[in-house]
Amino acid sequence: MAQVAIHEAKKALRRELKKRIAGMSDDVKLKESASIVNKLLGMEEYKSSKRISVYLSMPSEVQTEGILKDIFKTKRDCFIPRYIGPNMDMVKLNSMEDTMSLPVTAWNIKQPSEQDEREEAISTGGLDLIIVPGLGFTKGGLRLGRGKGYYDTYIMKCIEKCEKKPLLIGLAFSSQLCNELPVTERDMKLDHVISFEPD
Repeated sequence: MAQVAIHEAKKALRRELKKRIAGMSDDVKLKESASIVNKLLGMEEYKSSKRISVYLSMPSEVQTEGILKDIFKTKRDCFIPRYIGPNMDMVKLNSMEDTMSLPVTAWNIKQPSEQDEREEAISTGGLDLIIVPGLGFTKGGLRLGRGKGYYDTYIMKCIEKCEKKPLLIGLAFSSQLCNELPVTERDMKLDHVISFEPD
């Protein structure tokens, strides 16, 4: 599949997935989020990770507040994405209170301001685990992001600078699961995708 065709296929699928997610009620999103987060918290790989990166969830994403609370409760290091122009880094979050006081960007996500000097994960030893957001996922670990390539670029940088690949885990609502996804070699494959399985 040529690059242009893949690009077009991704664009069409992003629209379709956004529609699917928008069709979920808030109650269903909360119910699925709670189930997915519980599964993650029970994973040995999660329990043994000391330095963890988590995205601060938007309403259209699996809610990550429960993960943040668990990281702070178990006294581990928590890092969150900060987007500045075309770059993303992972900066340290100190507490749940710290989250509440973060400014909101034009994209309506909370992140520390550019002037806010914080520890960056790669410069202090890398990450054990990255919870990777996305619009679509396959059970086998393929992911469709929002099209900016922030995470793929950051993960490559992690591998180059820290000489170890962090464990990559995606969290997926039932409506975000796909049988297959158009991907290129630049798209990083995830180690696990935790999704909501109806009983």
